[in-house]
Amino acid sequence: MSDMNNISISAILELPVQERIRLVELIWDSVAAVPDAVEISPALKAELEARLKEFEENPEAGYSWGQVKLSLKDGSWRSA
Repeated sequence: MSDMNNISISAILELPVQERIRLVELIWDSVAAVPDAVEISPALKAELEARLKEFEENPEAGYSWGQVKLSLKDGSWRSA
């Protein structure tokens, strides 16, 4: 991949798709390396905790991965 230390947005948009995907992966990996740097609002934290509690109380209440994949493939999620 070319030197990206001083690359402009327009230059990034001119890169082949595979190189842009690789750039996104590199950026994501750099963010994931410091998870504490990503701030979570109190409201989002409360929502995530509530959802985790709900799941722990009734883990069978949701949809299976197979059901989710099928609804994504056939578009039925749009009418849910």
